Amino acid sequence: MSTPHNNILVICVGNICRSPMAEGLLKAKAPQGVTISSAGVGALVGLPADPMARLLMFGKSVDIGAHRARQVSTELLSAADLVLAMEQKHINSLPAEMRGRAQLLGLWSGGEIEDPYRQPQEVFERVLGKIEAGVNAWAMRLWRAE
Repeated sequence: MSTPHNNILVICVGNICRSPMAEGLLKAKAPQGVTISSAGVGALVGLPADPMARLLMFGKSVDIGAHRARQVSTELLSAADLVLAMEQKHINSLPAEMRGRAQLLGLWSGGEIEDPYRQPQEVFERVLGKIEAGVNAWAMRLWRAE
């Protein structure tokens, strides 16, 4: 089944915790031909995904070890059919002409998803649960996947 959302960009702040986890989970659900990527509105450019994020994703059989943080750019935003953000302030930070393509990842599953950076494992686990709920809700709507 073809989708009008062939290029999805997931954003958070640093692009080392939430958006790489969401990117990995979305890639696992996306049909062939759909591009999923991530970036940060205040990216820690070049850094790998947070060790706790990598560990939790490994437990989900999703490897984000090759991820490197990158900054949101006009080029990335222009290429995206859909931008999924963790918090409303991330959407608000985008150029006005790009905000129409942006929605919260948690739109149908509880709203904003807080930043677990430098927090204990329990916070990461709670955040990952919210990310999974958001990914599953979007996958159902975009691709009728489970």
